[in-house]
Amino acid sequence: MELAAFRALEPLCWRAPSAHNTQPWRLDHQDGAVRVGWEQAYTLPAADPCGRDLRLSLGAFVETCLVVAADAGLRLEFVADHCAEDRRVGWLRVSPHRYDTPFGAAQVRARRTHRGRFSAGPDAEVTAAVDAIARSSGGTVRTIPDAGLLARLLRVADRQVYADPAVVGELRSWLRLTPAHPDYHADGLTDRCLGLSRGEAAMLRAALAAYPVLRRLGLPRLLAAASGNPLALGGAVIILVGPPGSNDATQVEFGRVLARAWLTLHTAGLAAHPLSQLIDAPATRVALGSLLGVASERLLHVARVGRPVSPAEPSARRIGGGRLDGK
Repeated sequence: MELAAFRALEPLCWRAPSAHNTQPWRLDHQDGAVRVGWEQAYTLPAADPCGRDLRLSLGAFVETCLVVAADAGLRLEFVADHCAEDRRVGWLRVSPHRYDTPFGAAQVRARRTHRGRFSAGPDAEVTAAVDAIARSSGGTVRTIPDAGLLARLLRVADRQVYADPAVVGELRSWLRLTPAHPDYHADGLTDRCLGLSRGEAAMLRAALAAYPVLRRLGLPRLLAAASGNPLALGGAVIILVGPPGSNDATQVEFGRVLARAWLTLHTAGLAAHPLSQLIDAPATRVALGSLLGVASERLLHVARVGRPVSPAEPSARRIGGGRLDGK
């Protein structure tokens, strides 16, 4: 009964965050349980070769499912059972009790990634709250006060990302820079979510189309420069640090931590803007680890956090807000 009722709630669960808004998760209803897995076609093998962002996305999806189910009065729990070969992270099963969470469907529905201007960063109380969430699972949340250093590292990371043809090609495949794109209302990163004007979106489309020809003539550096400095838009940069010896299953668990942290920020009137390139690029990842005094492989997520000056555009979803049949 609980699992059958959960089917109607699944479109809202798709509001969970994922890198490039690929929505890689998949639910498979079986006898007595729902298998939580992913589809390879919606992963990012170039930008996320180790699968860190994939596992964080899957964990965030699991947490979102539990929050949405609890809000509806359903008693579900997650049983971790990570198996990369079967593309599975675990199972949703009927539980004796409802999942204990302070969040509900309204927060899931309203939460946004915000790439625009922030009027202020998180105060000490909110920062302590998200740190406590991470510490409950053996990690921590750290802040980086040196904006000048971060700006330099961002420039380095952006240049490295744009210098890789495979990463750029993958990014291009998930950009939706015009409403005429067939998947504009289904998935990916739209011009509106990226905060681009119509002219800026057109210029980016043209630059990426010319990338194979102009790459050797310095286009990666120009694209990195065109990305600007998001730190100038305000807020503070926080980093989610996992425990020592983290494995794939740990990263799925910290995807759940990340979802709880983002919902905590949303409840406080704040939003996050991921800066994943800082830990995707090996040189800047090592530099950040050295700055924090932790092993670089423990760095799981970086984001600029603050109070949005204006509302953010909701991102598209294939289920519950777009196509129901995938690509």
